[in-house]
Amino acid sequence: MEKLSTIQQINQAIMFGTWTDTELSSMIDAVKWNRAQLQKQVKRSISLGQTVKFNSVKRGMIMQGTVDKIAIKYITVRTSQGLWRVPANMLEAV
Repeated sequence: MEKLSTIQQINQAIMFGTWTDTELSSMIDAVKWNRAQLQKQVKRSISLGQTVKFNSVKRGMIMQGTVDKIAIKYITVRTSQGLWRVPANMLEAV
């Protein structure tokens, strides 16, 4: 619960603070870097043929399938509805 409070405080500080464009750009760069690191970490933990799941925004449901291909930015997952190119940070091992 404390972490959520901290995130809310950070969000409020960003939204209602008096930041310069340079400072906001620096924050955005830090978030992008952290997302890239998370994506790399997930890619290292996933292997071909592994069963994974992800939340499909298009279908509004959780999809499950097996890893068919691991590329630089996307991982191809074979599901019963076909092949999906999914960003690595959206995947979760089953």
